[in-house]
Amino acid sequence: MEQRHLGRTGLRVSRLGLGTMTWSRDTDEHDATEQLRDFTDAGGTLVDTSASYADGGAEELLGQLLGDVVPRDDVVLCTKAGIRRTSNGGVVDASRGGLLASLDGSLRRLQTDHVDLWLVQTPDPRTPLDETVSALRLAVTSGRARYVGLANHAGWQVARAASLLEGEVGLTAVQAEYSLLQRGIEREVVPAAVALGVGVLAWSPLGRGVLTGKYRRTIPADSRAASPHLAGFVEPYLARASATIVEAVATAATGLERTPLEVALAWVQGRGVASAIVGARTATQLRASIAAQDLVLPDELRRALDEVSAPTLGYPERF
Repeated sequence: MEQRHLGRTGLRVSRLGLGTMTWSRDTDEHDATEQLRDFTDAGGTLVDTSASYADGGAEELLGQLLGDVVPRDDVVLCTKAGIRRTSNGGVVDASRGGLLASLDGSLRRLQTDHVDLWLVQTPDPRTPLDETVSALRLAVTSGRARYVGLANHAGWQVARAASLLEGEVGLTAVQAEYSLLQRGIEREVVPAAVALGVGVLAWSPLGRGVLTGKYRRTIPADSRAASPHLAGFVEPYLARASATIVEAVATAATGLERTPLEVALAWVQGRGVASAIVGARTATQLRASIAAQDLVLPDELRRALDEVSAPTLGYPERF
């Protein structure tokens, strides 16, 4: 599997990343083990998790598998902080104390002394960005994280954080949702990342599963949309506005004799991102994404998908 540099750093990540949002919740230890083994056997390196996934359960499960299933040094381990669990539910907390306490908890669950990439998962309107960035700097200088970045932040926040970290630490990555159904990052986040040399990690490149075409007729009983935990995650992309794009992807797949999943994933991976992170629930689903790694979309088809999915205002053709 192709390895790509993350921004202007020496860190290299596989063009396909393994997401773990469903681990220890909808994905049990057996399936997680099979996923991790299949992924690394195919040359995958980037494994993405978060302190908030299953209230830390995803990290704990991953930590149990690292070393036993695959060597720790064979993966680029990325985790996130910034959503703290309380008795009243999840609370956004990107304060210096909250972030560093979360990182220490992640390291314990992952059974490692450092992560390769540490991201702030979401903006915190109650904490100054300067304070949030100070936690990123301390994570690197203390050796707990090798590289740092942001997830789901606006373009101006990416630019400000990069400015504050300029020099010894640097802002390495921005992670954001990106697919044919969600191209919002092309307005400000992508131009900021390109200008500043920050790598882009795309999450949900399959439009939360909708671009696979499995929801074209009905909602499968074993799908995320049928899961009590994830139905609300998928529902926004089941609207009629998505149908035209989904049908275009399906038509393209038929013409190429490939699957809609492969077409949708190839489109994102051809848009200049360092890695597209897929959160497969089962090992079978993950293998479908791995199988897509040899597909390069013809220019004419790529342009057609660009056109059918482009919002009406000022999106670049490509970055």
